[in-house]
Amino acid sequence: HVQLVESGGGSVQAGGSLTLSCVGSGFSFDDADMGWYRQGSGNDCKLVSALASYGTTYYTDSVKGRFTISRDNAKNTVYLQMNSLKPEDTAVYYCVVVVNGARGQGTQVTVS
Repeated sequence: HVQLVESGGGSVQAGGSLTLSCVGSGFSFDDADMGWYRQGSGNDCKLVSALASYGTTYYTDSVKGRFTISRDNAKNTVYLQMNSLKPEDTAVYYCVVVVNGARGQGTQVTVS
């Protein structure tokens, strides 16, 4: 079965950086388009970034220039490098398999 395990969340001050990691198993990671969603205090879940298996990337406008998504297929891992963090980035971040919506347990990011 599909399993996604996120890590790397935490509490940082505004302007700081964090790198989220997500290890996937139970599916063909190399062929999967992967993404990161976040769910803030308003409970709206929004796609933050995505990375296609062939390399095309997507970023929501509010994170362009600050976040970078990448993957290491040898490690079945997708990353989200987050720089210049803002309080409005505070949310639970979920790693997802774009094609079927499978997601991990989430990791909390708090920016103060």
